[in-house]
Amino acid sequence: MRHKNKSTVIRRLSHLGRGVLLLLSVGIGTAWAENLEALRASGAIGESSTGYVVAREGSAQGDAQTINAKRQSIYQEKANAQGVSVDQVGKVYAKEIFNTVPAGTWIHVNGQWMRK
Repeated sequence: MRHKNKSTVIRRLSHLGRGVLLLLSVGIGTAWAENLEALRASGAIGESSTGYVVAREGSAQGDAQTINAKRQSIYQEKANAQGVSVDQVGKVYAKEIFNTVPAGTWIHVNGQWMRK
């Protein structure tokens, strides 16, 4: 697979729209959206700069794995369509997720956890 530079990835993915981003951030479906928002609000999970959630509490590990599996599937589909790596797609979407998550959400940036 040919790797493209980050600006090309951002330009090509930006046309996909916020609808896909919404699916990524909520994990697809209303029940998942409510669950993800509750997990974020409680601090049990946080968002990482890789585009995946991280369980900040052991009790949220299963939820994090489920959410990340859904995101991985979407990232892979987009990566295949754009001819870029899954990691590049995840990082592009991470920036958008960071911009759209509610205030108070835990985000992992430069090796540090902080509240948005």
